[in-house]
Amino acid sequence: MVSEVSRHFGRRKALAKLSVVFEAGQLVGLLGPNGAGKSTLLSILATLAVPTRGEVRYGEVTARQAGAEIRARLGSLGHDLYLYPELTARENLEFFARLYRIPDPGARVAAALARAGLTERAGDLVSGFSRGMRQRLALERALLHGPRLVLLDEPFTGLDDASTHALVRRLAALRSEGAIVVLTTHDLDVVDGVIDRAVVLRDGRLAAETGASRGLREWYRGALGGGAAS
Repeated sequence: MVSEVSRHFGRRKALAKLSVVFEAGQLVGLLGPNGAGKSTLLSILATLAVPTRGEVRYGEVTARQAGAEIRARLGSLGHDLYLYPELTARENLEFFARLYRIPDPGARVAAALARAGLTERAGDLVSGFSRGMRQRLALERALLHGPRLVLLDEPFTGLDDASTHALVRRLAALRSEGAIVVLTTHDLDVVDGVIDRAVVLRDGRLAAETGASRGLREWYRGALGGGAAS
């Protein structure tokens, strides 16, 4: 639960008294124009940034109270994919599996590579991968430890149609497993009918939200007063 959260960078207010609740088993689209505060909110949810005012609660506790326990249950994918180009796809996932102290990491890594469609490229260096391949690998890196809160910043970037459809199926599976999934995107046509809720930010404030995602682009334009969808 985000309660009256503000985040200031000097005189600039990235977020201003924002309150919103995210629930288990829900796929939430975090929408808004560039500079609306979406990435800042994801950083706060991921405990990478601290609110200037207000608080974020994960169940009954705050990030400060739970610390590492909360971070161990988070999965995050942002513009920085956190992959090592000098390692192979398998070595990247094995490295993160060790960080997460995952039991039987070999089986978990093999399954992740299969979901990413990279089994045949498992032994290849990531430096030779396309953006879409890196994006798919990075998503599995973020989900390797079975997080309960998944935060995705523009996850459809660089994906072709097949990879986009695969990601949509992956997100649906996470929702059915009871995870909270929060994603930012400008690809409204892709998530139309996929997300359970849409939350729109504008100038760091909650501008609108809806539980119905069909006709998302038209609704979004109306929520921003007829503004562009990006």
